[in-house]
Amino acid sequence: MPPTRDDVLTALRAVPLAGGGDPVSADLIRALAVEGDTVRFVIEAPDPAAARALDPVRIAAEAAVAALPGVARVSAVLTAHGPAPAPRPKPHQEPPREPPREPPREPPSLQIGRHPKPQAGPVAVPGVDRIIVVGSGKGGVGKSTLSTNLAVALAREGRRVGLLDADILGPSIPRMMGASGRPASPDGETIAPLHAHGVTLMSIGFLVDPAKAVIWRGPMLMGALQQMMGQVAWGALDVLIVDLPPGTGDVQLTLCQKFALTGAVVVSTPQDVALLDARKALDMFATLKTPVLGLVENMSVYICPDCGHEAHLFGHGGVRAEAERLGLPFLGALPVDLATRIGGDEGRPVAAGDGPVAEAYRVLARRFIDDGLG
Repeated sequence: MPPTRDDVLTALRAVPLAGGGDPVSADLIRALAVEGDTVRFVIEAPDPAAARALDPVRIAAEAAVAALPGVARVSAVLTAHGPAPAPRPKPHQEPPREPPREPPREPPSLQIGRHPKPQAGPVAVPGVDRIIVVGSGKGGVGKSTLSTNLAVALAREGRRVGLLDADILGPSIPRMMGASGRPASPDGETIAPLHAHGVTLMSIGFLVDPAKAVIWRGPMLMGALQQMMGQVAWGALDVLIVDLPPGTGDVQLTLCQKFALTGAVVVSTPQDVALLDARKALDMFATLKTPVLGLVENMSVYICPDCGHEAHLFGHGGVRAEAERLGLPFLGALPVDLATRIGGDEGRPVAAGDGPVAEAYRVLARRFIDDGLG
């Protein structure tokens, strides 16, 4: 199993610096990337002299990361943040005059939410083998929970996974994945994604003030989605999972018409009122010629942690019956689970740990891989 970003940071924290501390706590680590069995990172020193002095640290850091299970290749590069100190002038000699410097040029400001550009669709996303959207006809059935945990489970199985939060008006992926910070944009166009739990991430939640409401009309929503699909430097991915907003609106229409999707997974809880809306989502995907890869029943059962009693709070088996009626694959049933809720609130997806629910997501991930979808 390949290492996670957290595994690599833990190994680097064990590398001592000459003056005390470690490269992580000293904020020397940059551009950390975990790609399968390959780990790359940069050690950034304040100046060239400090960089030369840190070469033993680089060697020790490479060795510490190479010792992690699942690591086959490590690349650590030393760089300097600033120029070398200027030479001190000789006695009775004026210091050399430096030529006037131009003020540093900042990259153009990245604008998200502009109107979409003309695009002949559907188009592929460069470097991405498969795009799977996760949707339903209504909110509150666990789309984001399924998206995050399926992405983490696939990453733990060795897949290169991206996760896009397409719920522009109500993004939740940053919180559920425990990721924060504004993505860099070197040129005002290309967007560098974030990473957490071995997954490459992008969400409008990284680009706007989380305390402010996103109040946009349809064209701005479609433009933002087009930017996050096409301008993010996703790299080479086996699968990109897209967490859709509730309903059957502009975002779903843009994705299905403008991008080459592998297919859709529809999530529903078992009760009839949820299935009514799930059927609308299924009809939407059929109308837009997007293959439905299968249905998932979420909140299928509650198991009492004290006595083991099973209770079907929202009914049971309704989604399986619907899948059989429509001749679609039934991908699995997931329980109502306190650890899932706590993990989502604290940025630790339950699939990143161990236990019955993590195992359920691992089985679901293996099914996607075995079917050639992950």
